[in-house]
Amino acid sequence: MADAKVIPFDDDRSRSGGLPRAARRRPPVRGTGSVSALPGQPDASPPPGEPQEGPREAGAGPVGAERGGWDRRIAGGLAFLRRRVTGEYDVDEFGYDEELTDQVLMSLLRPVYEKYFRVEVKGVENIPAEGGALIVSNHSGALPLDGLMLQVAVHDHHPAGRHLRLLAADLVFMLPVVNELARKAGHTLACAEDAERLLRDGEVVGVMPEGFKGLGKPFGERYKLQRFGRGGFVSTALKAGVPIVPCSIVGAEEIYPMVGNSKTLARLLGFPYFPITPTFPWLGPLGAVPLPTKWTIQFGEPIPTDGYPLEAAEDPMLMFNLTDQVREQIQHTLYKLLVQRRSVFF
Repeated sequence: MADAKVIPFDDDRSRSGGLPRAARRRPPVRGTGSVSALPGQPDASPPPGEPQEGPREAGAGPVGAERGGWDRRIAGGLAFLRRRVTGEYDVDEFGYDEELTDQVLMSLLRPVYEKYFRVEVKGVENIPAEGGALIVSNHSGALPLDGLMLQVAVHDHHPAGRHLRLLAADLVFMLPVVNELARKAGHTLACAEDAERLLRDGEVVGVMPEGFKGLGKPFGERYKLQRFGRGGFVSTALKAGVPIVPCSIVGAEEIYPMVGNSKTLARLLGFPYFPITPTFPWLGPLGAVPLPTKWTIQFGEPIPTDGYPLEAAEDPMLMFNLTDQVREQIQHTLYKLLVQRRSVFF
């Protein structure tokens, strides 16, 4: 994979990229033996012919269920640690560690997804239950949190329990720690060869063609889609014969209202942009905390590509038309969701 020629999706890719509800209390269980009533007390024996309940089994009831639940969690956690220590877990050729993603990474992202951004998901059933599919989404928010929330949405809400494999910018794989975590979570370099291999293997692949142009756009241009490059993602979908699923994300634009861009600092740090927001860098690390906006993620109707001939992937006019169709569908859905939204935060 290291020798594969990297073909970006667009010309800016090189710059981008518990228990159940409490059980009702049961009435007291009558004894099974014949018990003489105390003086002045009614007979505790059940009337003749009434079925008699036996003694409760050890561990029965809410307390026993809770203890059993914790026992199973502890046993599962110890088994997970043993497999990590002994190396008895699977990693695919791209570095994707499904067990670590399910058990750890999704568990860390889920509170942010459910409690902080309170993400609402619509149309997730438009993602095929099996086979490859390419999800194309808008990109925004200064930091790529929208990609992570999109991954949780597919993982937690799809009826078939599918996993999303995101295509990330090369900058992601140049950062220490982030590089390793991205690989473990199933992300791979945004190049046509890797994307096509994943799609042919029946994976759900996610791409955000706006790249850093979308992430780093000023707050005044929020929810206005940037250029989708040259339509490389359409060519990949055509070659693999998989449907394209447009996806619109509302809420990410406001987590870091970008009112300025320090190009000098960006050049010094090797970043495509250096965001300036009302809180960052003025409040230091505290200013890097995203605003708790309310998110909506909507998956649109899939656009089939399997009906085109093999040479269609080389037809620039067809790729332009399909790219424009996907872009227009995402933009239209964004406007519709914005009209329906009552508040940025509620």
